[in-house]
Amino acid sequence: MKGFKKNNAKGFTLIELMIVVAIIGILAAIALPAYQDYTKKSRFAEVNTTSDSYKTAMTVCLHTQGDGTQCGAGSNGVPADIASGSGTKNLDSIASTAAADKFVITATGTTAAGAYTNIWTGTIANGQVTWAQSGTCEGVGYCQKD
Repeated sequence: MKGFKKNNAKGFTLIELMIVVAIIGILAAIALPAYQDYTKKSRFAEVNTTSDSYKTAMTVCLHTQGDGTQCGAGSNGVPADIASGSGTKNLDSIASTAAADKFVITATGTTAAGAYTNIWTGTIANGQVTWAQSGTCEGVGYCQKD
């Protein structure tokens, strides 16, 4: 049998390549929704941060003015409200109200941030503010926890 050479096949078979492609497809199907949720949650962090600045400003205003009614949007160090559509890439709007016994801050994210709301209600008693959080961000775990 002189002249015959044994050829050893090198490389991957079609089945092996198909298995690798299937594994990559399964991993991508799991990872993509998790990544999209992570992206929305990180975008919603801007909504949380902005509402925090309103909380701080309203609390400081209460302590300096001595009256919650003086702490409306755009006065005594409290930022002005942001109308829907005029916010940032992630914050759609923010509205705040001030009364003698209560503050309310409602922040809404854009569609890219999930379009959820973060509502802070501050109860004023004896010159102190106790904040409680609610809104649609709670159901999906996007609200920040103090």
